[in-house]
Amino acid sequence: MAIPDFQQIMLPLLRVIISGSVFSISDVVEQLSKEFKLSEEEQREGLPSGTQLKFENRVGWARTYMKKAGLLISPERGKIQITDRGQSVLNEKLDKLTSNYLGRFPEFKEFRKAAPPQVITKDNLVVNGSTPEEMLEESFTELISNLENDLLEKIKSASPKFFEQLVIDLLLKMGYGGSRKDAGERLGRSGDSGIDGIIKEDKLGLDVIYIQAKRWESTVGRPIVQEFVGSLAGKRAKRGILITTSQFSKEAEEYAISIETKVVLIDGETLAKLMIENNVGVSITARYELKKIDTDYFSED
Repeated sequence: MAIPDFQQIMLPLLRVIISGSVFSISDVVEQLSKEFKLSEEEQREGLPSGTQLKFENRVGWARTYMKKAGLLISPERGKIQITDRGQSVLNEKLDKLTSNYLGRFPEFKEFRKAAPPQVITKDNLVVNGSTPEEMLEESFTELISNLENDLLEKIKSASPKFFEQLVIDLLLKMGYGGSRKDAGERLGRSGDSGIDGIIKEDKLGLDVIYIQAKRWESTVGRPIVQEFVGSLAGKRAKRGILITTSQFSKEAEEYAISIETKVVLIDGETLAKLMIENNVGVSITARYELKKIDTDYFSED
């Protein structure tokens, strides 16, 4: 089944700890994974940032909501235990437990005053089952995706000369070439048997990387990659970067992986991502820091 949202997890979580014993969060997550019959793939699915597993994150928010409502407590780090109020809620034999239901408890009302508004369905479930972190990361991912598309359009509309400089700027930001002065030959100048330019692999220039960068519109197939590899062989080169503003065919990618010569293929989408990661052609408009309690700081052991 699909990964349940954090509200769907709340009631099953209470049932897991119904005995009143102290349970570790990891054990609870494992038991709930079995109860919801999650596949291994679903258990390994992470948040967009990759910082946490999605199901664990949702279990964590189910715990937070019920803790704020007084249904459970955390007697020690990484542990949870049901309260008398939690036992009373279970005795009501509810079909489901939602944040709307928790609103009857004063402590939870206070908590919700400071919480961001959420879009609720008619069944009182958060749309798409997203936790606050997921909503934040999904919004961030959407913004980045839109930026990538806009950036790629800008690249395609730029002049060939500007595109040449853009590639050099990116490679320099990524640590190649040492400095702009000795970065290497400008792209587009050599026109030497399929080689558009050369850049030093490191600041000392112990090795060089041969580059071909073109603003292709159509899909780049295997023959173009083979031609580039042939050009590298003519230079006795072992490394090359092939950059396009479009995309590579599956056959081209498979060929690049199968050969001994190390050829890195960078398509338009990857080019835009690398520019964003290395702050080439983009600027920071705002910066937000997401913080959490440092449990080690409060440890008195």
